[in-house]
Amino acid sequence: MMDALVLDRVDFVKLLIENGVNIHHFLTIPRLEELYNTKLGPANTLHFVVRDVKKTESFHPCVFQGNLPPDYQITLIDIGLVLEFLMGGAYRCNYTRKNFRALYNNLYGLKRPKALKLLGMEDDEPRPKGKGKKNKKKEEEVDIDVDDPEVCRFQYPFHELMVWAVLMKRQKMALFLWQRGEEAMAKALVACKLYKAMAHESSQSELVDDIYQDLENNSKEFGQLAYELLDQSYKHDEQLAMKMLTYELKNWSNSTCLKLAVAAKHRDFIAHTCSQMLLTDMWMGCLRMGKSNSLKVILGIIFPPTILLLEFRLGDEASHHASRENMTGKTKDEDKSNKVPISAPRFQDAALNVDTMSKKGDEEENQKKHLRIPIGRKIYEFYNAPFTKFWFNTISYLVYLMLYNYIILVKMERWPCLQEWIVISYIITLGLEKVRQILMSEPGKLKQKISVWLEDYWNITDLVAITVFLLGLLLRLQSEPSMGYGRVIYCVDIIFWYIRVLDIFGVNKYLGPYVMMIGKMMIDMLYFVVIMLVVLMSFGVARQAILHPDEEPTWRLARNIFYMPYWMIYGEVFADSIDLEKFTCHIGSIIKRRCQRRIIIIIIIIIIIIIINIILRQIMKHVISRHFTKSSSII
Repeated sequence: MMDALVLDRVDFVKLLIENGVNIHHFLTIPRLEELYNTKLGPANTLHFVVRDVKKTESFHPCVFQGNLPPDYQITLIDIGLVLEFLMGGAYRCNYTRKNFRALYNNLYGLKRPKALKLLGMEDDEPRPKGKGKKNKKKEEEVDIDVDDPEVCRFQYPFHELMVWAVLMKRQKMALFLWQRGEEAMAKALVACKLYKAMAHESSQSELVDDIYQDLENNSKEFGQLAYELLDQSYKHDEQLAMKMLTYELKNWSNSTCLKLAVAAKHRDFIAHTCSQMLLTDMWMGCLRMGKSNSLKVILGIIFPPTILLLEFRLGDEASHHASRENMTGKTKDEDKSNKVPISAPRFQDAALNVDTMSKKGDEEENQKKHLRIPIGRKIYEFYNAPFTKFWFNTISYLVYLMLYNYIILVKMERWPCLQEWIVISYIITLGLEKVRQILMSEPGKLKQKISVWLEDYWNITDLVAITVFLLGLLLRLQSEPSMGYGRVIYCVDIIFWYIRVLDIFGVNKYLGPYVMMIGKMMIDMLYFVVIMLVVLMSFGVARQAILHPDEEPTWRLARNIFYMPYWMIYGEVFADSIDLEKFTCHIGSIIKRRCQRRIIIIIIIIIIIIIINIILRQIMKHVISRHFTKSSSII
């Protein structure tokens, strides 16, 4: 079996498994490490990824030289860090958890590789002092029996082997191992994410284009498998398919299939009818809405008595809130019954039961359920729905923005007025909410919590806006002239709060794609701005040196280099300053030299306008139209 895996012989592995080889007894920690360190098989990028991960996680001098030692043996600790790096976010691999590292220490002792010391991962928590430390070590030694062969084995061996095949870029082997074992949908999404992340790393490392393309194709293949599996599950049982999307996967960092699809940016999976129905149910909570749902919720927020007129769904359709115990039992039964055909009489009985139910009976039953819901429960479910929270937050934000406009447009008094105190309290509470989000996030370490929080662009915008406002507040509470500076900071800070409105627009199904399109175009536009800046600076320096040869060294020169050339991009060429008819040219005079200088400037302006206005701007329009076409296809 070991030789078949190392040599990437899928048929031999299949033959051995079908003839009674127990993969659970075969796969142990030493054998899995041996598989990761094999030099045989197709070329892969695992060595480069391990090197990059150790650069960020380690302070060992040999790591900063750019390469790992030639005889370096990759450990499962390294693989755990690689998986966390590739999966991103708050994903936590079992190989880096404290229990596994304690097991790894007891199994290998002093002979094992010094990966933990290299990576500085001896402990996640500070070691207790005194007797507590000794008792803790004794407990660990008692709990782990090194002589027990089950200790070295894995609960889900096919999971571990499939991840190995993906990281080693063995696509056929990965597909075969994906068909074996449990949690096929989760495994497909994990493989899709890993391949996509490795493709991104290979493009950043400037490796061969064929490697990037192969990894992208492998990612698409696993993504298609996950989509087809979801589609078949949804056609078979809608409620069970929705539960599969929200079931917490203990072997995959307590994540869900829906989270894994979002992490992998699998748009087809998320756009599936099952995912969209589930997201709609979670978004609306227990509210039963038809048309004009936003208007009804806004009316309920502004005029609370109208909440009693809304319809709610309690108990009958909240299927995705089932308990974990029931979900575990059902998924096991489903796995057992996948190969058993469903009998036709069962469908016929269900059809007869549905036909016998009259529409009048349905209406009466719904009315009874509607009347049975207590008023307090209605109010609770209304304000607890995510859809209501969104609109409540949006309305409060717009009110805050109006008050902010008021305090900077009118005369600012020595001490803050009531409207300004409301704005100050809103921003301070928003800052406290951001701190709560960081502390309540999934990662264990504070540094990782902050890094995951900063991955969102809007969190960075909020951090800058809140920091700038607090700086302006400190200056505003002082006397003049500091108070004036604080007001100017207020005026500049409102730009960030207006940009924050685009995040609210992103929820809308019509405005959201355009916001996404603008964000992508801004990234591409930066490259054109750099090119345009080079052209602009070359012209600005030449123009300033030719027209003003006798200038003194001042900082005003830096402004003059960019001031007029910048406006020339938009068609303003300042013809009065280069008009030759206003000057009389005499041979041998100073005026003639000035005329010659202006002739040179005119020639340079013509060339610059051709480069900027015709070539660069046309290329930029082409890029914008390409992004617009892609976004339109999404809409």
